[in-house]
Amino acid sequence: MGAQDVLSRKTGVIVGDDVLALFTYAREHKFAIPAINCTSSSTVVASLEAARDSKSPIVLQFSQGGAAFFAGKGVDNKDQFASIQGAVAGAHYVRAIAPAYGVPVVLHTDHCAKKLLPWLDGMLDADEKYFKEHNEPLFSSHMIDLSEEPVDWNVETTARYLKRAAPMKQWLEMEIGITGGEEDGVNNEDVDNNSLYTQPEDIMNIYKTLSPISPYFSIAAGFGNVHGVYKPGNVKLHPELLGKHQAYVKEQLTAAGQKNVGDKPVYFVFHGGSGSAKQEYLDAINHGVVKVNMDTDMQFAYCSGIRDYMVTKKEYVSTAVGNPDGEDKPNKKYFDPRVWVREGEKTMTTRVKEALADFNTAGTL
Repeated sequence: MGAQDVLSRKTGVIVGDDVLALFTYAREHKFAIPAINCTSSSTVVASLEAARDSKSPIVLQFSQGGAAFFAGKGVDNKDQFASIQGAVAGAHYVRAIAPAYGVPVVLHTDHCAKKLLPWLDGMLDADEKYFKEHNEPLFSSHMIDLSEEPVDWNVETTARYLKRAAPMKQWLEMEIGITGGEEDGVNNEDVDNNSLYTQPEDIMNIYKTLSPISPYFSIAAGFGNVHGVYKPGNVKLHPELLGKHQAYVKEQLTAAGQKNVGDKPVYFVFHGGSGSAKQEYLDAINHGVVKVNMDTDMQFAYCSGIRDYMVTKKEYVSTAVGNPDGEDKPNKKYFDPRVWVREGEKTMTTRVKEALADFNTAGTL
C-alpha cells in the first residue's frame, strides 16, 4: 500500500479530504513532503519531474514575490494585483500540467504576513469562484503567517480565515513563533532568539481554537528555524520541542475527555531548513512534521546549472555567429533558451530528488 491508495484523486492537484489523507499518511509513515517554491513554469516542471522519477507526492507553492514574478515584472503590483494574478495563473498552469507527471500535487501558497493579507483575500476570491464552478477550491491550501503579530491577534485572525476556507475543505497553514533570517522580503534577522521557540501552551491554544472550525490546518512552530543560507551546525535547531508539543496537546485533550487521541495529534511544518543536518530533518519528521519548505537551496541549484553552462559554453554564447569551431559557425543551438534553461531544470530536479530521499518521501506512492 502506498500514499496514492489513500487518495480518491491519484494524480494532479489534490484538495480537501485527499490533502488530509496524504498528510495523515505521511505522519503515520514518518515522511515529509518537500514544498518547493516556484517562480515560473520551468521551476514547476523541474519539481514535477523529480517527484515523478522518485515516485513521490510533492507540494508546489508560490510566495507573494514568486507569484508577482510569474505574472511578469512589468505588471504593477499595486494592491497586490500582480501577486494575485500571478498566483492564479500559476495555479491554473499547475492544474493543467501536473496530471502529465502522474503524481499527487498539493498546490499551496507561502508566507502571507499581515501587510500581504490583501494578496490572500484575492486568492480566496479566486478559490470561491472556482469552487462555485468545480466544487473545489483553486488552491489546495494557503499559508497565513502572522507570527510577528501578538499571539492572540494571530490566532483570532487565523481562525477567521479558516472559517472562510472551511466550506471549501481548504487547508490552512499558520505560523507561531518567528522563523529567523530573511526570505522573499520578510526580514527577521534581528529578532530575539527566544521568539524562535514556540511554547506548548501556544500550540494547544491554536489547536483548541482551530479544530472546532475545521480539521484542515497545520502549524509551522518555531524550534530555532532560520531562513537563508547557513553552514550546517550554525543554526541551533531543537526538533525535540515538537515532540514535547505533541505530548502536551495529547495530555490536554485526554484530560478534557477526548477519546483515542493519537501520539501526534498536530500536523507540523518545517520552515527555514537551509543548512540543517539530515538527522535534524528526520527528528522533526518523527515528531509529526509532514511538510518541509525548500526555497534557498532550490534557487541555488537552479542557478548552478545555468551558471555552469554559461561558463563552459562562454565562447559559444558570446556572439550569434563564430566560435572555436569556426568564425562562420552559428551559435543558435547554444544560446537557445530551451538549452540553457533546461540545464537549470536538471540541476534543480537533482536537488529536489535529494530532498525527497532525505525526507523519506521517495517511493511512497
